[in-house]
Amino acid sequence: MTKGGMESVEVFTTEGKGRGLKAQKEFLPGDVIFAEPAYAAVVFDSLTHVICHTCFKRQEKLHRCGQCKFAYYCDRTCQRAAWLNHKNECSAIKRHGKAPSENIRLAARIMWKIEREGSGLSEGCLVSIDELQNHVDSFGEEEKKDLRTDVESFLEFWPPHCQQFGMQFISHVFGVISCNGFTLSDQRGLQAVGVGIFPNLCQANHDCWPNCTVIFNNGNHEAVRSMFHTQMRIELRALSKISPGDELTVSYVDFLNVSEERRKQLKRQYYFDCTCEHCKKQVKDDLMLAVKEGEKKPSADTVKEVVQFSKDTLEKINKARMEGLYHEVVKLCRDCLKKQEPVLGDTNIYLLRILSIASEVLSYLQMFEEAADYAKRMVDGYLKIYHPNNAQLGMAVMRAGVTHWHAGLIEVGHGLICKAYAILLITHGPSHPITKDLEVMRVQTEMELRMFQQNEFMYYKMREAALKNQKIQVMPEPSNENAPSLFHKKE
Repeated sequence: MTKGGMESVEVFTTEGKGRGLKAQKEFLPGDVIFAEPAYAAVVFDSLTHVICHTCFKRQEKLHRCGQCKFAYYCDRTCQRAAWLNHKNECSAIKRHGKAPSENIRLAARIMWKIEREGSGLSEGCLVSIDELQNHVDSFGEEEKKDLRTDVESFLEFWPPHCQQFGMQFISHVFGVISCNGFTLSDQRGLQAVGVGIFPNLCQANHDCWPNCTVIFNNGNHEAVRSMFHTQMRIELRALSKISPGDELTVSYVDFLNVSEERRKQLKRQYYFDCTCEHCKKQVKDDLMLAVKEGEKKPSADTVKEVVQFSKDTLEKINKARMEGLYHEVVKLCRDCLKKQEPVLGDTNIYLLRILSIASEVLSYLQMFEEAADYAKRMVDGYLKIYHPNNAQLGMAVMRAGVTHWHAGLIEVGHGLICKAYAILLITHGPSHPITKDLEVMRVQTEMELRMFQQNEFMYYKMREAALKNQKIQVMPEPSNENAPSLFHKKE
């Protein structure tokens, strides 16, 4: 079954897993298998005034909708592009007196689209909203209570003159949002800013070691000529060679967790038991739980004690980060590393988590040399665990490269930036803002590296002079959020 722009994929049904997507032709790493605009999407409640409601980019100055005073846009182009989806919402917000929560707004946008186009297949969609999984039957008591609250709020917000839907269908839509809502990120890919429904993407099954990745592309509304405008969309990109007939899979969770933990998370959030090869065979679990090798191997009790100490420290770190006590975070990391280093192996996930936090926070505090050392160790561990074309690996390698560059360690810095660029070319593509930024860094560090190789003394003199004349660049404040996960689930 293929439809409008989706000729290269086919929906198929598999025993035990339900529907899935299959490749109709060969794909190579970095190929875009398909791009899909959102069926409906909304900005998170907490960010409605700083994120454009059309392209989901973070902007300094946004134009506000003069009617409802709720929606914000980059410019007139984005505002015009939004009108079809915002028109009903605009008058409903005015009538209601205020904007409802993101879940209600997304459900309403889905139902206004059904009112306009019917509930059958939309152009380019392989399945209709009616056919998407809602998992309402699997909801626990707390989830059922949230669902009832959402349905009640929706009925208060939904205008009486619009098409009326039955309770069962309204519950179905909220169920679909709950288990299929896709996380939308800002143009730098660093912060989750909204949630959308992409029916074709919903058909891709999970694998902990997938052959595809999903990247959110904010589109380009800034081009002077409208023929170069591109729509906000997700892109399903190949991570490895895919042959015709192969199932297309994505990962719903971060791989950096032992198989048992990943399976628990998938069962809790998505209501299925993962049967992928990596879970069945517990591939890489030994690396993630590695202990120090050598003549004196630490005892099981010592390992248990250090792991518990690491977990307790991570809780304290989270608390200190929430309060912005970054020097306290550094102290906690250093103390934890002292305990971990004689006991845990270089790829142990508890050691890697502390190295990641330490390198990020030290970079923010401008303590680049110490940050670079931790970042390098973190990346060396990640490279042994992650798929070589993993987007999160690419972002971590980029961060480590930038940290080394700031520390004046130009050779290692340039090497890491080149490595990150090679990964992100596959996961994000050459036109993504992150890849473009990285290309600029690659060119700059290459030039500096040539200078360094010709005359080390002069390189450091010029670097010193440049740093004196230039305001020190402040690294972004460490975020308390993890990198945006694929699907938006309330924990």
